[in-house]
Amino acid sequence: MTVTDTRLTRAAGASAAIAGAIFIAVQIKHPAMNVSSVTSANWQLRSIAKFVMCALAITGLTGMYLHQRRRVGKLGLVGYAVFVAGYLMMSSVEAIAAFVLPGLAPSSPGYVNDVILAAVGQKPAGDIGSLQTLFTLAGLCYMVGGMLFGIALFRARVLARWAAALLALATVSTAALAVLPMSFNRPFAVPAGVALIGLGVSLWRSQQARAISVAPASLPTPAQASAGVNR
Repeated sequence: MTVTDTRLTRAAGASAAIAGAIFIAVQIKHPAMNVSSVTSANWQLRSIAKFVMCALAITGLTGMYLHQRRRVGKLGLVGYAVFVAGYLMMSSVEAIAAFVLPGLAPSSPGYVNDVILAAVGQKPAGDIGSLQTLFTLAGLCYMVGGMLFGIALFRARVLARWAAALLALATVSTAALAVLPMSFNRPFAVPAGVALIGLGVSLWRSQQARAISVAPASLPTPAQASAGVNR
């Protein structure tokens, strides 16, 4: 099978849509954010799913940017770079949650509890070292990058504008979680997931429409075929 720009862009669109669906799915009946949950299979599976979601989101965002890099301009480039950096750091956080914290929980429950508190935006009782910086940078890059990239996509008028606007709003609004109860963490993730699904489907459809419009032009008309035979 020949790999073409159209197929790669479709794959990016599918990746973004799947990432959004995973982001929503992992919020449903999420285990409690405490030490006792860290050692459960449910916690590890969800953390691995979030890691996969980050990888798929990065793939989808890359496809979105390359598909319209001239239209989104410098704002789109900055937004894309910062947003992807946020997802890369988030993937590191999920890898730690899936493979490191479960092993530390039995011997260092206090430290693991502090890490969990910091991860959800609360102040830990002890020192968690560079992880605090990682959580802070991941959150900032996610909010700022998502807002800038969403605005750039909205202005470009290539993909679904409602999804671009929702992405910008959903990412920047997570700043409110710093003053809201933890019960708001899960619902706040849903709009961002919906935005990724909408943008991914829009990217897929844009390539499908392009393929349909180009395909007839590649076939010779009856007159052209007849002229070719008579030469």
